[in-house]
Amino acid sequence: MALNLSVCIEMIFRDLPMEERLRSVAAAGYKGFEFWGWDNKDLDAIVKLAAELDLTLAGFSCNSQGALVNPANTAAWVAGTKVSIDRAASVGVKTLIVTTGQEIPELSRWAQHDSIVKGLTQVAPYAEDKGVTLVLEPLNTLVDHKGYYLATSAEGLDIVRAVDSPAVKLLYDVYHQQITEGYLLPTIEANLDLIGHFHIADVPGRHEPGTGEINYANIFKFLADSPYTAWVGLEFSPTGDPAEALAKVRQIAGQS
Repeated sequence: MALNLSVCIEMIFRDLPMEERLRSVAAAGYKGFEFWGWDNKDLDAIVKLAAELDLTLAGFSCNSQGALVNPANTAAWVAGTKVSIDRAASVGVKTLIVTTGQEIPELSRWAQHDSIVKGLTQVAPYAEDKGVTLVLEPLNTLVDHKGYYLATSAEGLDIVRAVDSPAVKLLYDVYHQQITEGYLLPTIEANLDLIGHFHIADVPGRHEPGTGEINYANIFKFLADSPYTAWVGLEFSPTGDPAEALAKVRQIAGQS
């Protein structure tokens, strides 16, 4: 199966106006793109141009109210997440990226873990009904996101299993997990049915594949040969010309 590669236009072509970012993604031979927040963008105009360019908006970040990790904030988080779900559904976006928020030192890890499970469990039926999948993202706390609550894929997967909904899956960011724990392919293979989105960048530096220590040829081949059909998001900072970096990725992925 061919990989569905999506270009994160928050990090790639970031110096261009929004319209030119989309045109550059299409010119580079890609069919998907994604970004972070949706509420600071003209979403309807973006989706209209994407259709003209035969591009798919693969996903964006959930703009909920406050931190999922805080049990005092569950109701506000669920309400805010429903707004993002509605907005995603209105433009045909199937994937919403969810983060937990920063660790709260005065609360136990269990209380925070339980808060995440409860918030996602409450909103999951709404997401199911709207045809939107929430993907929960662990981030590394050693380099980029000090103090963030959810670092390991193991805890993220435990949360996904506890929620037990087809509308809640894990976002497996290869860059973050290489820094946090390594053991990439065995973890991916053992949990592929619970992963709803991937993010890609090399280590160190968070640059394009081929610049660091991760064997992306193996990872891309595994995913292409697997039953996985969702998006693989390229979320890296190019070392040079973005179009050249994207051409290099297509080469490594066997798409050029």
